[in-house]
Amino acid sequence: MRTLKKTNFDLYLEEQLKDPVFAERFERAGEAWDVALQLAALREKAGLSQRDLARKLKTSQQNISRLESPSYEGHSLSMLRRVAEALGATVRVVFESDARSEASVLSESPVPYRIRKKS
Repeated sequence: MRTLKKTNFDLYLEEQLKDPVFAERFERAGEAWDVALQLAALREKAGLSQRDLARKLKTSQQNISRLESPSYEGHSLSMLRRVAEALGATVRVVFESDARSEASVLSESPVPYRIRKKS
C-alpha cells in the first residue's frame, strides 16, 4: 500500500492546529460549513431557488444567502426551524462532550414521558 506524501498545506495545517485558538476557530468554521451545506442541499432538493425560499419565509433572498454562507455564524434556532418547516425537514442539535465520548441528542420531535397519576 502506497503512502501519500503530505502536501505543504497538510504540513502547514498540522502546525497551525497545534495552536488551541486556531484549532477552536477551525472547528467552528467546520460547523458553520456543515449548516450552510445542509441548508443549500435541502433547498435544492426541494427545487427552490434562494428567492423562492425567501418568499415562502417572507424574508429576503440576501437573508437566505447569508444562512447558506459557510462564514455566517449567526444562525438562530427559530430561523432554522422556519427554514426546516418550509423545506419539510426538522432541526436536530447535537451537543458533544469535549472528549467526544458521549453525545446528547436533542431534536424537534417530542420526547415521550410518563405522567405519574396521583394515588
